[in-house]
Amino acid sequence: MIPLTQIQQLGLFGTDKTPPPNDTSSTFTDNLSLPIHRWYRYSAGFSARWVREVIQRENAQGRTRVLDPFAGSGTVLLEAEFAGLESVGVESHPFVARVGRAKLQWKENPQKFRKFALQMLEEARGKRRDQLDYPKLILSCYPPDTLRQLDSLLKTWQELADESCYSELAWLALVSILRECSPAGTAQWQYVLPNKTKAKSREPYEAFNAKVHLMANDMMICKREVTPTPAVLYQEDARDCLSVADASIDLVITSPPYANNYDYADATRLEMTFLGEIAGWGGLQDAVRKYLVRSCTQHVSKLKGSLELMLGDPLLAAIQHEIAEVCHQLQNEKQLHGGKKNYDLMLAAYFSDLARVWRALRRVSKKNCLVCWVVGDSAPYGVHAPIERWLGELALAAGFKSYTFEKTRSRNIKWKNRKHRVPLQEGRLWVEG
Repeated sequence: MIPLTQIQQLGLFGTDKTPPPNDTSSTFTDNLSLPIHRWYRYSAGFSARWVREVIQRENAQGRTRVLDPFAGSGTVLLEAEFAGLESVGVESHPFVARVGRAKLQWKENPQKFRKFALQMLEEARGKRRDQLDYPKLILSCYPPDTLRQLDSLLKTWQELADESCYSELAWLALVSILRECSPAGTAQWQYVLPNKTKAKSREPYEAFNAKVHLMANDMMICKREVTPTPAVLYQEDARDCLSVADASIDLVITSPPYANNYDYADATRLEMTFLGEIAGWGGLQDAVRKYLVRSCTQHVSKLKGSLELMLGDPLLAAIQHEIAEVCHQLQNEKQLHGGKKNYDLMLAAYFSDLARVWRALRRVSKKNCLVCWVVGDSAPYGVHAPIERWLGELALAAGFKSYTFEKTRSRNIKWKNRKHRVPLQEGRLWVEG
């Protein structure tokens, strides 16, 4: 095993594949121009082109069954389908899992989808409600005329919805235009900022029509070019991977939530509120957060006083001394800050959860399995946590043989308006065995 103190740019364990300085493979940016992938912008995703390269290279080595335990909107599963490989995904966020499953319907008849969606649009144009009963967030994010059009599309979809693949594709077309039709600003990572405005927003009927045609055209293009092997996406917990058979996987490609206090539930609050799945921010706990890996302080608000108990988790034995030292430092540091965020509890809970994920992956993986996690380190309150090394040690403790880390880019190196000045990095954690 190569120590992480000697981080090497390894490609796939080679020495001639140093990522370029502006490597964007760990971001979703490149996917915005790719058929199917571009249907829904999911900021937590990563590059489909990079996934394609890994799948093709490993397929040549005999690795033919792929798993993504944090499947998100389906990047890995789509690329596995395009490559003709069997693939399984697990995603615990209910809304995001639905987006992923809808995108996997690209193999269906594009003409039938277009007919369903355009009928929905035609009927929606004939509907108009003067009284709009929506929560404050939605009323703040849309002008009345815009909201009336979106409301008519939603109500028409609800009337036509029949649980068919075409119904789900039309649902995806609708939820995918909600951001572009709102003049409300959007912060990094898709948090909605109703008090800020953006330069341009689209008219809903026009945006929906354009999205439907884009999706139908993408379906036709991809159906001509590939013969897919259908993927399966389960809405369940990566900490267990209950629906994945033992010793069935030989390639894992994924990106777990980062321990950077990003609330993956809040990132979809606009869409879920519009759909009526939650009434507001408070509803996210029961609707989403309780299912997710604990990667933000909102997850651990009820765990006060339990730090030592969590640090005593036997699954953390491999990193126990180091993580305890960092968590105790964070415990003291938060007393010096007004927000007193529970980063200490979050970090302990996060690694306890991901230790369970490694155990689940060991169960479902074959002996020669290759695992790649796209990860980034963290420094809450300026206290650095070597995320990639601790995850590697937990992988070894779960029964994997070796790990290396391949840095792809530096983070937090432009200090303007930053909360701390600890340089961070992002990259790929490769685990063998």
